[in-house]
Amino acid sequence: MIQLNGLSIFNAADGRRLVDGLSFTLNRGDRTVLIGEEGNGKSTLLKYIYDPRLVEGRVYATGSVTRGGHRMGYLAQEASAEENALSVREFLGLEEHELWRAEALCAELDADPALVRETRPLGTLSGGERVKTRLVKVLLGEPDMLLLDEPTNDIDIETLEWLEGMINSFDGGVLFVSHDETLIENTAKAVIHLEHIHHKKVARSTYAALPYRRYVEERERAFAHTAQVAAFEHAEQKKKEERWQKIYEKVDAAQRGLTRQDPSTGRLLKKKMHSVLSQGRRLERERENLTEAPMAEFQILLALPEVSLPPKKELLRLRGERLLLPDGRAIGGEFDLDVNAAEHIVITGRNGSGKSTLLKMLYAQLCARRDVNVFYMPQDYFEVLDENDTPISFLAPTGEKDAVTRARTYLGSVRFTKDEAQSPVSKLSGGQKAKLFFVKMALDGPDVLLLDEPTRNFSPLSAPVIRELISSFGGCVIAVSHDRRFISEVGRRIVRMEDLTGANVHRP
Repeated sequence: MIQLNGLSIFNAADGRRLVDGLSFTLNRGDRTVLIGEEGNGKSTLLKYIYDPRLVEGRVYATGSVTRGGHRMGYLAQEASAEENALSVREFLGLEEHELWRAEALCAELDADPALVRETRPLGTLSGGERVKTRLVKVLLGEPDMLLLDEPTNDIDIETLEWLEGMINSFDGGVLFVSHDETLIENTAKAVIHLEHIHHKKVARSTYAALPYRRYVEERERAFAHTAQVAAFEHAEQKKKEERWQKIYEKVDAAQRGLTRQDPSTGRLLKKKMHSVLSQGRRLERERENLTEAPMAEFQILLALPEVSLPPKKELLRLRGERLLLPDGRAIGGEFDLDVNAAEHIVITGRNGSGKSTLLKMLYAQLCARRDVNVFYMPQDYFEVLDENDTPISFLAPTGEKDAVTRARTYLGSVRFTKDEAQSPVSKLSGGQKAKLFFVKMALDGPDVLLLDEPTRNFSPLSAPVIRELISSFGGCVIAVSHDRRFISEVGRRIVRMEDLTGANVHRP
């Protein structure tokens, strides 16, 4: 059992509260998901539960964590640069006579046992290979509690489905962060929700022993009910205050119209005004106790411009193309692909099948045209971003006053603070960088969207807004995605790489 009692975590730099008085228990067999917008402290909370030394100097905390002598296994959101430079065998740190344990775990995880002897650096493996290799290392410690930080990033649908099975079949307790709604709905039995409201100045931490979908539905019902009660109470209060104001104005006017020749009436009016003022103070106290309208942490308030391309306009007509890696090796065989202006195409397939390579090829071809405005969002944001850029300089590179003002307004619509808008993008979270791309998309007014894993860094509460934004876009969308909800809601045409190029890609 891992137990948190009134745990609050604060940013050491500015004292800002990240987690507020969180209490919950993780028992064997529990499957609890940790959700919240980027920058709300999810990774910090996981690290603190596992080992406070991982965040030492960056945060301080009150309350307590009882770990109960458990063997905890922790999977960080990403491997470090040092870890990525190691071969798989070096990363696992096993002697020859111990490799059988890792090979057995690979078999359990539906991975090729030969992976443990791989001499390639960890960082060169596919997303699925990296996740499984890192999980093997965690499971070698025989944990009875698993803490997983974004294990779904960069893995294909087959690996996602495998991960669901692994989480559900693990004998111990699992606390995990994920942006994948389908995986959350298929695994989580309880929810921890970290929010920052009132312009990120107030932290709110909620634990609910409910499956994710029920939590969202009950939260929405509770918000709607509270909003209705608050609206009724405030309307009734307004009526009372309006009646009081009329009485006050009447008594005040009578007092001002008195003459010194009528002292008895003056005494009566003075007594009446005293009573009216007392009633006014009571109304003020009543207002303080009214039900407040519920406040949720809003995620995205953006709209994309209208697009005027003719729907039948031919954007691409590719014949006999080949996908080539940077080293010149081909992925699969020749392929044909036609794309019209109003199509919404989602490209899917296994890790390593060439999805991102295809998207870059399409971007190069479309950029050469002058009759369309193309927007490209890569999987690696720094293909486009400079780490020394600020959000403002990225969105308004000329520095013109009107452009800067517009950029600030749009950044506010996705919850960027003034400080975040002026900080180097290298300091932003993955979710904030993703939001920055969507702000630029809204400002640029493109006709064609080329998006590589656009929802991978959005919270499960923001992702539906992103899906709706892209789904309702009137121009052409070509997106790479492993997000099963995104594929079903946005993809009007699904292109599977193995079918397109005939690539026979095997990834453990």
